[in-house]
Amino acid sequence: MMAPTMAADFIENRTYDEIKVGDTATLTRTLRPEDIQLFAIMSGDVNPAHVDPEYAHSSMFEEVIAHGMWGGALISTVLGTEFPGPGTIYISQTLRFSRPVKVGDTITIKITCKQKFDHNKHMIFDCLCTNQDGLKVIAGEAEVLAPTEKIKRARIELPEVTISDRWGRYHKLIARAKGLPAATAVFVHPVDAESLQSAATARDSGIMRPVLVGPEKQIRELAKQNAVDLKGCRVLDAAHGRAAVLRAVEMAQAGDADILVQGGVPTQEFLVPIVASSGLRTERRLSHVLYIEMPGHPRPILISDMMVNIEPTLEDKVQIVQNAIDFAHIMGIPEPKVAILAGTDTVTPKMRATLDAAVLCKMADRGQITGAVLDGPLGVDNALSIVAARSSRLKSAVAGQADVLIAPDLESGNMLAKQLEHLADAISGGVVLGATVPIVLANRNDSIESRVASLVLALLVANHLRAPR
Repeated sequence: MMAPTMAADFIENRTYDEIKVGDTATLTRTLRPEDIQLFAIMSGDVNPAHVDPEYAHSSMFEEVIAHGMWGGALISTVLGTEFPGPGTIYISQTLRFSRPVKVGDTITIKITCKQKFDHNKHMIFDCLCTNQDGLKVIAGEAEVLAPTEKIKRARIELPEVTISDRWGRYHKLIARAKGLPAATAVFVHPVDAESLQSAATARDSGIMRPVLVGPEKQIRELAKQNAVDLKGCRVLDAAHGRAAVLRAVEMAQAGDADILVQGGVPTQEFLVPIVASSGLRTERRLSHVLYIEMPGHPRPILISDMMVNIEPTLEDKVQIVQNAIDFAHIMGIPEPKVAILAGTDTVTPKMRATLDAAVLCKMADRGQITGAVLDGPLGVDNALSIVAARSSRLKSAVAGQADVLIAPDLESGNMLAKQLEHLADAISGGVVLGATVPIVLANRNDSIESRVASLVLALLVANHLRAPR
């Protein structure tokens, strides 16, 4: 009888002569979502029963199940690494599948020596896989050529695998717009291919009614050059960027635009007329909120402000924080944990960011900032990592669990956001709040997916703003 420890520092076989009929070995594994993804990537088997949750819910099993051969691979794992182990050569394998394996199921693989053949050193093993309830999942029989020489080797350390499911994460975000009424999005001076492509993509997804305001001849020529179909996109002629911005502002003031989207016009030229418009301004200061989701991090985070307020005062930060909290509520976070960032976790009179953080937290205690739990000053590490927060002995409801990061200024917020976007394989989208309509700013390095994600976020905000109070 043998029950191998799979985590040993070495692997050692059992030779033909060492194994007796009736000897067994076992292995236990729990199915994780990433196991299904990795098996699909490796095999190319994208059967929707395994990789499409929406389809799987409508199937006979009502949820995603493992590929049948995932269990078969575990049988091979025992035979090839433990029993008999290194030197074993597969001859044949039969498998009979009794019931599905679902995410979270714990499967025990038991291999039992059934027969030995001295003339050719072949062995036959009974193979049985059962779940956590003791129910049979897979049964079969394996024939192998068993090793005759003793082999003991260091166990090779396998690299960690990170699945970059960027489109899957974007698709999940875009799915938030499902069922919402389409919004009229005015693309201001869209004289770049990316603006036209994002408008067409949003139109095709059914979430937007794009209106393109700019030099019509140039827009249509650009669309033709980049094979962008403008069918269903309304085009309004405007001679230049400033004229396009003024036309868009007029439309928003008249209720003919639900969302304003920056195209090929400089950010200052785009925002100044909006700020100057009494019809679009509210009591709030304009501020940008970035939604960002990273693989391996347990939750999306919001970063503010990385695009509008260069060196915000304490008074500005109060409104930046409240805008971010309101956006978190729209995103379904009822009581977001807000980390006010600084370069240190202690209040230091020589660092204005730490003083501002302390005041903002006290204002939240007094009800001057509402709808969230605030803490600060906090470093980025202690805001996002529970391990770092515990190592720093911070007693905080926010540290290590932050939903919202408030940067001290635009420079630090911008650098933080771009590091996460480009070095952490994050997906992102952003929207400007504080006006009567949401505003989407353009970044020349944004992918089409990121631009569409920003439009989805703007749609969620627009839907919130037009909902009856």
